[in-house]
Amino acid sequence: MSIFHSMNTTASALTSQRLRMDVISSNMANVDTTRGRLVNGEWEPYRRKSVTLKPLEGQFSSFLNVAVGHSSKGQVGNGVKVSRINEDRETPFKLVFDPSHPDADENGYVEMPNVDPLREMVDLISATRSYEANVTVFNANKAMLTKALEIGK
Repeated sequence: MSIFHSMNTTASALTSQRLRMDVISSNMANVDTTRGRLVNGEWEPYRRKSVTLKPLEGQFSSFLNVAVGHSSKGQVGNGVKVSRINEDRETPFKLVFDPSHPDADENGYVEMPNVDPLREMVDLISATRSYEANVTVFNANKAMLTKALEIGK
């Protein structure tokens, strides 16, 4: 394990949470987008997207050390990465009565995106708090490394 392992781990979390905030921002920006993409010749509203995170795989050397018996401890965390960005296909589109809208059907209803602004705000607060917590960890780690370098003076 290198001296910068914890910084790399925290940096991966910062990157992942930043992408999560970007996806949430995209959802909020498209809350009224009725023409998200063309499906079977018809426009479909924007679909809510969400981020799925997974742990980073360990380095080969750490697996080898455990297998050979040089390390009896379990794997140390290696960070996190985005495994995929999902489209929400389970939540139905909202129907809004607006006969004057260009995308209204014959009954006057418009399919609106399945984005719930309240849910997005809760997710955004969660991502922001995770980001802030990782910044705190990064700064604490940086302070400890600085103190360790000062010992050698």
